[in-house]
Amino acid sequence: MHPAFTPATGLLAELDLLRVEVAGPVLHLRLMRPAKRNAISDPLIQQLHTAFVNLPSETRAVVVSGEGEHFCAGLDLSELVARDIGDGVLHSRMWHAAFDAVQFGRVPVVAALHGAVVGGGLELASACHIRVAEDSAYFGLPEGQRGIFVGGGGSVRIPRLIGVARMTDLMLTGRVYDADEAFNAGLVQYRVRDGEALSKAVALAQRIATNAPMSNYAVMHALPRIADQAQSEGLFTESLMAAVAESTPDAQERLRAFLEKRAGKVVKS
Repeated sequence: MHPAFTPATGLLAELDLLRVEVAGPVLHLRLMRPAKRNAISDPLIQQLHTAFVNLPSETRAVVVSGEGEHFCAGLDLSELVARDIGDGVLHSRMWHAAFDAVQFGRVPVVAALHGAVVGGGLELASACHIRVAEDSAYFGLPEGQRGIFVGGGGSVRIPRLIGVARMTDLMLTGRVYDADEAFNAGLVQYRVRDGEALSKAVALAQRIATNAPMSNYAVMHALPRIADQAQSEGLFTESLMAAVAESTPDAQERLRAFLEKRAGKVVKS
């Protein structure tokens, strides 16, 4: 049984394109442009950024979802304006800053996906750490058909999940994955029935929130960087991160609890 969420207060309550709620250590951030299929406008990307750099100190995990029938249909093309090269670079970098705050923020993020997870919506989902997809979810990168290119970090994050060849196919042909295809390709880690993604995401966030904060931080920040490093550098980075994580009082108490048989062992679920 999940605890009841209550509206956030302060700055997070003022973000009119988001609904932000909290339940203990879990914060739920919902995109609130259902009439636009939660398409991402400049104000929405800015509010996302603001939310993730102003998380309450007690937050240990975040769930991201979309109001209405879709998670996020991507860039709001109705607000797309002609930009020169300089403005285009700065606009893309605004998205990068927001999604970097998701991937490389303070706490892990779980995405509850349903309906359209398309273009910039897929870029947002790929910046999250865990992705849960309902039967209704579908995934695409229509930029090739729109005469544009991904600009929200998709060319960096999505191939790390599914490979360059699969992303090339999505962009060149307009192919759309259903939820099962996305799961089999590695785009999502969990598959649930319609109406169950949010509940599953909250349950995962609650479990993540019980981990030692520095362990979660190490997974979020070290793993993707180690994957980009040569083996010798990766192993050295691992040693440094392991030493940092295990030196915290929280970790030492958890290890004592295990040795004194006060903590459960790993069992088959």
